[in-house]
Amino acid sequence: MLLIDDIAGLRRILTTSRVVAVVGLSAHWNRPSYFAAKYLQDHGYRIVPVNPSYQEVLGQPCYPSLTAIPFPVDVIDCFRRAEEIMALARAAVEINAKVLWMQLGIRNEQAVAVASAAGLDVVQDRCMKIEHARILGGLNWAGVNTGIISSKRPLPA
Repeated sequence: MLLIDDIAGLRRILTTSRVVAVVGLSAHWNRPSYFAAKYLQDHGYRIVPVNPSYQEVLGQPCYPSLTAIPFPVDVIDCFRRAEEIMALARAAVEINAKVLWMQLGIRNEQAVAVASAAGLDVVQDRCMKIEHARILGGLNWAGVNTGIISSKRPLPA
């Protein structure tokens, strides 16, 4: 299985992935999906909103599904319930994504098996925004214990 749960693996994903499809992205500024996507957009990632309720979010066209996206996507960042992840894993495989990322509190072992069998890296129960800030964003300079010990400053993303 290609379940990524270590700092080196997360760093690899965060530094090599540039296009992030955010499934369930809300247009409301106070929702976690909006806050996380805005942070990632501000740090150089191309955000692709996926939500059938909107035409546009964060200045980007919004797609009704993953299969409607007409260009390659690196990461599928899932802000959906655990029971909805299996369908997203299948769609991620169908569009040849590289990573299936499940947000905090979301775990689905069947989806992990499907995505991993197709060669996707899978991250469960982690927030992409938090991991970026912890590993690459200099969160440690604000006095937060990130669990990463290094004598070097993180390289900019």
